[in-house]
Amino acid sequence: MTQNRQQPPSDSSFRNIYFVGAGGIGMANLERYFLSLRHNVAGYDKTPSALTQQLEDEGVEITYDDNHNTIPATHRSPADTLVVYTPAVPADNDILSWFRDNGFEVVKRAALLGKITRSTKAICISGSHGKTTTCSMTANILRQSEVGCNAFLGGILRNTGSNLVISPDSPWSVIEADEYDRSFHQLSPTIAVVTSTDPDHLDIYGDEEGYLEGFAHFTSLIRPGGTLLLHTGLKLRPRTAEGVTTMTYSGSGDADWHAEEITFGNGTLSFTLVGPDVRIPGIEIGVPVEINIDNAVAASAAALLAGATHDDIRRGIATFKGAKRRFEVIRDGKDGTPVLIDDYAHSPNEVKASISSVKKLYPGRQLTVIFQPHLYTRTRDFAPEFAEALSLADEVVMPEIYPARELPIPGVDSNLILKDVTSPAKCYCERKDLLNLIKNRNFDIVMTLGAADLDRLLPDISKLLDITKHNPHDA
Repeated sequence: MTQNRQQPPSDSSFRNIYFVGAGGIGMANLERYFLSLRHNVAGYDKTPSALTQQLEDEGVEITYDDNHNTIPATHRSPADTLVVYTPAVPADNDILSWFRDNGFEVVKRAALLGKITRSTKAICISGSHGKTTTCSMTANILRQSEVGCNAFLGGILRNTGSNLVISPDSPWSVIEADEYDRSFHQLSPTIAVVTSTDPDHLDIYGDEEGYLEGFAHFTSLIRPGGTLLLHTGLKLRPRTAEGVTTMTYSGSGDADWHAEEITFGNGTLSFTLVGPDVRIPGIEIGVPVEINIDNAVAASAAALLAGATHDDIRRGIATFKGAKRRFEVIRDGKDGTPVLIDDYAHSPNEVKASISSVKKLYPGRQLTVIFQPHLYTRTRDFAPEFAEALSLADEVVMPEIYPARELPIPGVDSNLILKDVTSPAKCYCERKDLLNLIKNRNFDIVMTLGAADLDRLLPDISKLLDITKHNPHDA
């Protein structure tokens, strides 16, 4: 292992760090990182969850009461406490307001990540979809190699059970570059990946042109001597600095980095990686779904540029178990019960890719998709595209919109999508009634989709899909 030990960001001089929005997946890895540096870590979140319980077990002191009096005594001095918040937290949050009113240094999560990228060699992976899986794959390759990495992931890497990978002696960091709230504009990549630029977050960017400009600015932040890995076919026109090398990638075709000799069958998926002066045959993807070919090509290219070997690539891709909530097979149906798959897909192209992958993996089977729209603005802006993508399923069940940080918009509800879905069967079902619907129905394949909180129902859904239920595929 290289001895070029990573230097913590300058903010590590703060003995105490308080996270407002501590239960967010992106906040959790920073909490764990600073725990590893032996800081006192505390925070607030609106509701407890399995993740917040894990964080508490690991040493984070979390309150669920938005009252500044609940801030622990250890974190009440501005001289030695840094406050980190996520944009998902309302501006009128009492705890956040108290810190701001009392002279504390208050920074967004993205600003703290930015400091980490400037003190390391950073691989920053961006895109409207595909970034979490690609980021997790890259981390899985490097963590098993001599290169190592400190990875800050947007999902739980199932290989480790965490969204943080720590290699204290590695100079490399792997960071999911989130475009929401222009967070990725805080970063300083050595290697940047852009997986996709399908318009999203138009509440922030206004329109597609504004969204693409956001990504163009991100590419301008790549350090001289660095590299941009850009998926082919994107509308993005990168704006890189002098001395930055731009290379293209794709799952197939004539890109600088691409896959050849793709073999799909008997539950396995393998390919040959081809790149500039590189040819690596026999790469088997640990999560064998077609959408992962592109992700594996990008992750392999980034890892090779960071110093990984051909054997590291084969091992890292083959052992990759996936990121939690990214095409996660909860029940494989091999015991005769229905199949249950969960995926975080929350843009039309992601939904289309996920459903298409299931149909290819299980040809001739009946697929029921439970999709909860995430955000009123996203539903308003992309309702026709969502309807078209969901229509690939045999049945669509749709609960009410998950509002997250937003207030309702008049005239915007789930029916805006559902009315144009052309699947043979479809229905609206409020989230509170979903378990009863499942309890009284027969299913073949069930897939929960979206960035909402349907994953919290998965243990109960799995129990209901027991072996006594009739599987239409076996009829």
